[in-house]
Amino acid sequence: MSPPPAIKVPLWNLANLVTMSRIVLVPVFVLALFTRGGTDPEWRVTAAVIFGVASLTDRLDGDLARRRGLITKFGTIADPIADKALIGAALLGLSLLGELPWWITVLIAVREIVVTALRFWVLRYGVIPASRGGKVKAFAQAVAIELFVLPLPLAVHPARWAAMGIAVLLTVITGVDYVMRAIRLRASGRRALVVP
Repeated sequence: MSPPPAIKVPLWNLANLVTMSRIVLVPVFVLALFTRGGTDPEWRVTAAVIFGVASLTDRLDGDLARRRGLITKFGTIADPIADKALIGAALLGLSLLGELPWWITVLIAVREIVVTALRFWVLRYGVIPASRGGKVKAFAQAVAIELFVLPLPLAVHPARWAAMGIAVLLTVITGVDYVMRAIRLRASGRRALVVP
């Protein structure tokens, strides 16, 4: 008895469309953030809403893909690109406006570049799944950025700096964890290739 034929998942499915909507929202968010010099409260609220909606789609597309069997190669590549584009654009925009120190933007950007390079480095030996810490890190970054984008009164600024501090700490910790897991996977993969 032959196995049932594999079901071909269409490229333009709901999960991938949600991912693409996040990519489309990135320039819209940047435009709203910089309108009127980035100081107009109404435009800052608009930018915060756009960022919030785009951030929510990050969870939605993955859930849809898994629940409805809509996982595609395009989706697995486009999803992290969309995430990095949104977070990167927000951090870059806030630094250009002088509201966020450049070292934070550079640190987070370097971490993401290193993790992406490591993914390719260990691809032959396996895939390191997203950890719970990585998901918490992404959530913490989104919350911190949202607090910076919103035109909040000075009294609330310590809270947003605390949120950004937590996000930066988690960025470093999860980055180091990913490096260690990549090294272990590569080492075990090499042994498996050598030992019969």
